[in-house]
Amino acid sequence: MSLPHLLLCSVAIFCVLYAPQPLLSLFAESYQVAPAKAGMLMSLTMLPLAIAPICYGLLFTKRNPLRIIKASMLMLALCCIGFAFSGDFQWMMAIRFVQGLLLPAALTAMTGYLGRTYQHSQLKRSMSWYIGSTIAGGYLGRTLAANFAVWFDWQSFYLLNAITLIILALWIKPQRAQVVSSAANHPLAYLKPLRQADLLGLYGAVFCMFFCFAALLNYLPFILSNDYKISDPRLIGWVYTGYLVGACLSLSTPLLSKLRASMWQILSGLFALYCLTIVGMLWHSFWLFLVLFTLFCACMFMIHASAAPLANQLSKAEATVTNGAYVSFYYCGGALGSYLPGLIYQRWGLSYFLLSLLLVCSAGLLLVWRNHSRARPDKTALSPKF
Repeated sequence: MSLPHLLLCSVAIFCVLYAPQPLLSLFAESYQVAPAKAGMLMSLTMLPLAIAPICYGLLFTKRNPLRIIKASMLMLALCCIGFAFSGDFQWMMAIRFVQGLLLPAALTAMTGYLGRTYQHSQLKRSMSWYIGSTIAGGYLGRTLAANFAVWFDWQSFYLLNAITLIILALWIKPQRAQVVSSAANHPLAYLKPLRQADLLGLYGAVFCMFFCFAALLNYLPFILSNDYKISDPRLIGWVYTGYLVGACLSLSTPLLSKLRASMWQILSGLFALYCLTIVGMLWHSFWLFLVLFTLFCACMFMIHASAAPLANQLSKAEATVTNGAYVSFYYCGGALGSYLPGLIYQRWGLSYFLLSLLLVCSAGLLLVWRNHSRARPDKTALSPKF
């Protein structure tokens, strides 16, 4: 499977994950549900994403990842069709939960395939391109879903995405994939190499990073409509354009290692800037919010693009296990972030909502700074290994 083909599959898969997000206020109004309950369309998908990847990582150690990607994409296409024709909110939530079981299978297989296929500098480059594709998929899913809801209807985007998934899945040729063998014969034997303080600290920081990101993006439609009086789904969709800046910047992330010897130092600086963007959003100005939102997205993507290859460098575990654990921590933060801060927003408003995100983001900064403080020079530099 070529890298461009894998990237296109990633874009289509992430469209599935994020398409409902700009439509949450529309769903809340159409089905007469509270914002937090509408947000469960994201939480129910991210909840399995928080648990399943580490399990899938263990199951896939001796499986052909391309077969898994192909089967997952075909089933996701069927779920998209079911979601489009569903007229009941409870049924929509059930489908989103099923999608949450299928998505980590595809994502874990993709990152595992990259970890098996590429090494050293090629791994950094391919992982950066992969993360860029997830950003593009998230942006296109949000923006196109919002605009299709105005141009045609929101169901039409789901049907288009289903067709795209089917075409890309049928293009996959699984027999060409590499299947690796491992000496480990027990789940604990696969997980034992993950018990490293620096690796667990990195996973914890990734949890905090995506908690904040999922919270702000999940409740962005409500913030724009309630606090900034913007109700047009098209305008809400285009606000997500700040997302694209992060996609461009994340592709240059491998160059950051040339600026500083320590990736922990780079991550600390990015987390500090991440915190500052949240502080700036406390000032009630739409244009300032828009600029800071763009910078917020850029920081998150650069942290993500730095942390993913660093996890593969630090870990001594099999690639699917390492990346499965990474995806689990990532989406565990997303599952909690897409729901819990919404309860704060509903009850106390935007300021307390942002302060709660600042607290979690500061915890992520503390975790990477602790790793920086105790790391030896030879462990922090990426350049000797890549």
